[in-house]
Amino acid sequence: MSSKLRSPVPAMRGVSAFLSTDQKTDASLNTTNAPIEKISTSSTQPRKYFDKTKMEQLIESIRQHGVLEPLIVRPSANGSCEFELVAGERRLRAAQVIGLNEVPIAIRELSDEEASEIALVENLQREDLNTIEETEGILELLALRLQTSREEVIRVLNQNANAKKREQSLTDNVIRQLNEINKIFIKLGTITPESFRANRLPLLNLPLDVLEILREGKLEYTKARAISRIKDEQTRLKILNEAVQNNLSLNEIKAIINELKTSSNKKVPKTVQNFYDRVSVVTTKLKKSQAWTDKNKRKQAELLLKELENLAE
Repeated sequence: MSSKLRSPVPAMRGVSAFLSTDQKTDASLNTTNAPIEKISTSSTQPRKYFDKTKMEQLIESIRQHGVLEPLIVRPSANGSCEFELVAGERRLRAAQVIGLNEVPIAIRELSDEEASEIALVENLQREDLNTIEETEGILELLALRLQTSREEVIRVLNQNANAKKREQSLTDNVIRQLNEINKIFIKLGTITPESFRANRLPLLNLPLDVLEILREGKLEYTKARAISRIKDEQTRLKILNEAVQNNLSLNEIKAIINELKTSSNKKVPKTVQNFYDRVSVVTTKLKKSQAWTDKNKRKQAELLLKELENLAE
């Protein structure tokens, strides 16, 4: 998926901005090379999808220049491997594809909480991160810092918004949590707590088919939110696939949805509704098609259009 689908995530202040400034977060210390087979990946790694184009670019870069930035690892509790990967899964995967025998590593003595935090922050700095990954990553980071659940973080954000709206006061505990939340968002430098609550958190409640497309980074979240309003699952999936395959604009998607609503209000039979849907999809395809540059195809399309016009009359 091209990174053009969303604005690059502004660079944060780095992993060390979230952790204490002691030696175990200094990537310049205790750096060495290690055989790839001695490094295991954790099942809790935050990254689930890897953009194919970006991975190919990284593979080519490592093929030419090697792995320039050490992977962050910690001693493994797994007897079969010496190290557990904390940050740098894309680099590790690329090195495996190329067939490198070893990679540079920075060894850290980290608790489970510290390892999770480093992995989350490193993941949030990726420029090809999709909106759902970023939203879930920030939410996990907030929960980890506040030593609470994701649900509690959401509750605190909503409680603050409601209190402002109703001009009510907050408890000392909620104020303390909000102060910590604000500190983290300042370090992230990408979004405000209120914007995160109002615009990002609702994405996690989208229908599963829409959410999966967003997780894979195949569609911008503004388009996904528009399509998610289609109640009929089959129709929604059809429009979702069309939007991805033909890279429909938001205006084109809204036009299709409005046409669906108009047809629905007329309470037409399902077979007729399916016909309306097909006409809408074909019309959108024709607008993007190169068929108009072919004289024979254009002539054929004009004849078909004339027949449709005659039928409509």
